[in-house]
Amino acid sequence: MSASATLRRTSGSRLRGTYWTTVRLHRAVLWTGLALVIAAAAVAVALRVSAQVFPEKQLNCIGACPDTFLGFASASVLLETFADFFAVALLFLPLLIGAVVAGPMIARELESGTYRLAWTQSASPARWLATKLAVAAIAATALVLPLVGIFQFLRAPFTGPVNRGWVQRGVFEAYGPVLTAYCLLAVAIGALVGLLVRRTLPAMAIAGVVSLSMPMAVGTVRWDVFPVSTLTGTGAGRSAGTMAIGRDSFLMQSGYVTASGDRLPYDACWQRTHHFDKCPTDLQITSWYIDFHPHSHFWWVTFAETAIMLALAAAAAWAAFRLLRRSAV
Repeated sequence: MSASATLRRTSGSRLRGTYWTTVRLHRAVLWTGLALVIAAAAVAVALRVSAQVFPEKQLNCIGACPDTFLGFASASVLLETFADFFAVALLFLPLLIGAVVAGPMIARELESGTYRLAWTQSASPARWLATKLAVAAIAATALVLPLVGIFQFLRAPFTGPVNRGWVQRGVFEAYGPVLTAYCLLAVAIGALVGLLVRRTLPAMAIAGVVSLSMPMAVGTVRWDVFPVSTLTGTGAGRSAGTMAIGRDSFLMQSGYVTASGDRLPYDACWQRTHHFDKCPTDLQITSWYIDFHPHSHFWWVTFAETAIMLALAAAAAWAAFRLLRRSAV
């Protein structure tokens, strides 16, 4: 066997060894993630079956409907409520992933000094970090994709031709690749914070907060930043326009336009006439407007947000490698 072949074989075995060592070192976290997916799937199937086996018993009840299924009006109501809470819970996945990567995977080894064994015997610092990032990214993707599928399975009975919930927090992130991008960003943030802080608990806290703040902050301004569609019409008949935009559209702002081009709020006429479509002549209203996001904007916003988060993840990973190369450990 030639020397070059021997070198390639040794390098390949060493590379596989670093991945295997990382997986074994963090197998408890990986098994916990698998158990979480299995438990969520079992609950989802049980709730879907219950919603079909135990239909609503009270229909068209006057006033408050009595509880009929585990404290809820029906099994279907319980299913819908659980799906809403599940959507919110998905937003906390970046927090958990960022904290795990920053603390147990990176900072703990730097704090305890066990990284020296890996760097001197099996892998260079760059390969050590690359292995950590690769294992964390694969594990995060393997966790989030089944959970997203479970959420969509839970919510399937409540999505029809008119889907009004697509702009909600958690629901938006769980349809399409956005949530996966946030989790990959959390991996990169966790690695960078772990290298900066080098103490397990502080690194976990900082990385978790930063990773969670990203989807929360973007979700606050998401629909204000993306350009809206505008529907206009002459006169003061804004109510007809509200119906024309479609029931699955997301209304941002509506009102009236005066002869001078100024915009008035939607209740400008109501305050004077107690009628939305009857306006005083002194307001000089010439037309109405409605700013909204049609359902077609969902995929445009999804892909734009995903691209931005992946770019930030790449930048954070690059910064982590630069920091590792420059730091004197």
